[in-house]
Amino acid sequence: MKTMMKRTLALAIALIIALSCLAFVGCSSKKTIIIYTSAESFRIDYMNKRMKEQFPDYDVRIEYKSSGDQASLMKAAGTSVECHITHDLEYGNAADLASLGIFADLTNVIDFSNFVEDTTVSQYYAPELRNGGAIILNMDVINERGLDEPTCYADLLDPQYQGLISMSNPKTSGTGYMFLLSLVNEWGEDEALDYFDKLSENILAFESSGSGPVNKLITKEVAIGFGMISHAVQQINEGANLKILFFEEGAPYSLYGQAIIAGNETDPAVMEVFDFLVNDITEEMCELFYPEKLYKDKDFTIENFPASVTYSNMTNNTPERKAQLLSKWNLS
Repeated sequence: MKTMMKRTLALAIALIIALSCLAFVGCSSKKTIIIYTSAESFRIDYMNKRMKEQFPDYDVRIEYKSSGDQASLMKAAGTSVECHITHDLEYGNAADLASLGIFADLTNVIDFSNFVEDTTVSQYYAPELRNGGAIILNMDVINERGLDEPTCYADLLDPQYQGLISMSNPKTSGTGYMFLLSLVNEWGEDEALDYFDKLSENILAFESSGSGPVNKLITKEVAIGFGMISHAVQQINEGANLKILFFEEGAPYSLYGQAIIAGNETDPAVMEVFDFLVNDITEEMCELFYPEKLYKDKDFTIENFPASVTYSNMTNNTPERKAQLLSKWNLS
């Protein structure tokens, strides 16, 4: 009797182990596709949801890396980088990486004619969004501390704002760099760099990502942020008491793109995911989060998004110019 019970128990354990192994094999047999993105957490959540709906048989892993970190990783690893697709990569970084042969040619993959002309600057990366910036206030903090509302960039140097301003670091964030380039183009290099040097006295921290300043506003750690219009609007629509300001110099903006790491264009699964990312998710996220003009024949509106935005001068946004300016940026 005991012998039979032992045999029965042994068979049961063996069956459990066998089923566990089959389950493990089933999970591990899913095709893994890795996407590096610099998008905010709410957009990553949306992407994860849509990818799971569209590709239940693939393991699509979306990993956050700042635009600068993405560029550094791909420069170091080349086409051997861990990801298959890069997403939400600032155009300056994208142009630099494309010149190094790290991206696949998308000429026969993407219909670039769908996009407005100033976004289609290379056959190696597809447009993903236009991202405008603004000076954003948390009005609760402004009122609680009895602070004046700034009316120009010069006002932000006032000692009343010491430790109450947040900005992204241009070395790690495309959002931070667009503010730098905007004022360099408007004022000249020396005056702009001198301005940011003085402004650093009032900066709580130079954030590593473009979403950092608005996040600091939401937690009321700062009163003023050099942030993204769309991120601020999203928070306003969720109840945050934020105010969006545009100064005389206009709104700086960046263009962001997406690409396939060279060598992966022959992988059907990667191409399926990339096609869905470019032709479905990109349009959906423009409609939901970033309505600034990207498509020739499509316009989107979002509640509380500024009806008219005058953009600043963003010319000379080249890898060479960026490297030159960042070599002179010594703030952190």
